[in-house]
Amino acid sequence: MTRATAALDAAGIPFRVHTYRHDPHETNYGVEAATALNLDPERVFKTLIASIDDHLVAAIVPVAGNLDLKALAQTLGGKKGSLADPALAQRKTGYVLGGISPVGQKTRLPAVIDETAMLFDTIFVSGGRRGFDIELSPDDLAVAIAASFAPIARERVG
Repeated sequence: MTRATAALDAAGIPFRVHTYRHDPHETNYGVEAATALNLDPERVFKTLIASIDDHLVAAIVPVAGNLDLKALAQTLGGKKGSLADPALAQRKTGYVLGGISPVGQKTRLPAVIDETAMLFDTIFVSGGRRGFDIELSPDDLAVAIAASFAPIARERVG
């Protein structure tokens, strides 16, 4: 059990746990999860912590793409966006890189989920540690973290 699964249990939100063996040398955590679980990378989402006009936010985007910081800033009514320092992201969420879940963060951050999540009945996100993903409906995820949906991802180039 992680803080993410405890939070979902407490909220009465249904989810399924999926585990896999994490390779300690792997740093592309989302792609590793998609490959290990034999899933379409468009259906597996990574949680990135960004700073929009010096305010931290959580952005949930497919591992097959990248976060469009300009689109995220516009969605939130901000002007400038950047990825948060990894140490700050870990401190604020209480999770390690590769295990940052959008659910059960130590400091609840405003959140935006890329709209492509709505193309699937269920999506996969980190469950709070490396090698541990949770599957749930995009709508349930949005309820759990008080998130909105917006076009905040762009295709990965190369």
